[in-house]
Amino acid sequence: MSRPTDALARSLGYEFQDPTLLDAAVTHRSAGSGNNERLEFLGDAVLGHVVAQWLFNACPQASEGQLSRLRASLVKRETLADIARGLDLGDYLRLGSGELKSGGFRRDSILADALEAIFGGILLDGGFERCRACIHRLYAGRLESLSAADERKDPKTRLQEYLQSRKLALPVYTMTRVSGKAHHQQFVVECRIDALECASSGSGTSRRKAEQSAALGMLERLGA
Repeated sequence: MSRPTDALARSLGYEFQDPTLLDAAVTHRSAGSGNNERLEFLGDAVLGHVVAQWLFNACPQASEGQLSRLRASLVKRETLADIARGLDLGDYLRLGSGELKSGGFRRDSILADALEAIFGGILLDGGFERCRACIHRLYAGRLESLSAADERKDPKTRLQEYLQSRKLALPVYTMTRVSGKAHHQQFVVECRIDALECASSGSGTSRRKAEQSAALGMLERLGA
């Protein structure tokens, strides 16, 4: 049995003029009609906009690629679910019997979708500025702790620090192919981490660029 949403509204720091919007936001599609899917669509869009604008202003030296990676880390499912758990959002979810039995109130995807739906509900209920204020409150700690400087480090440095923090040996870079004429060569390098039994390859117009490309591929493969 879900809890009344009054306490959730207090945790959000936002009082709904139309409480039915909050009720809809915490209603999963398994519970029937009047669910949160449309509000989730709206909330996803406004969250992306608010976070992008904050990063643009807060990280003036970051490139487009760096800003995109930072935004992705803030709006991904795991981050949203973590914020939702901080609000005890699972206690307020309205789920169908199947989702209740399978523990849907603990599932990252359901928690993340409901939080986005809440943002959509606040946007409709109070407008953009009040929605942005709520997002900033909930994200304050994460936004402040983000380091654009870390994102500006090159992939080889980031991979090295990632491995060292886990007490793993550094990667080995091996040239596997050089093609093209002397003035327009293409290098292919393999990056291998023996301890993890994984490898990635990258290419570039110099060995250094190829190594950076291979390191970036490895970071992506490791989810780092």
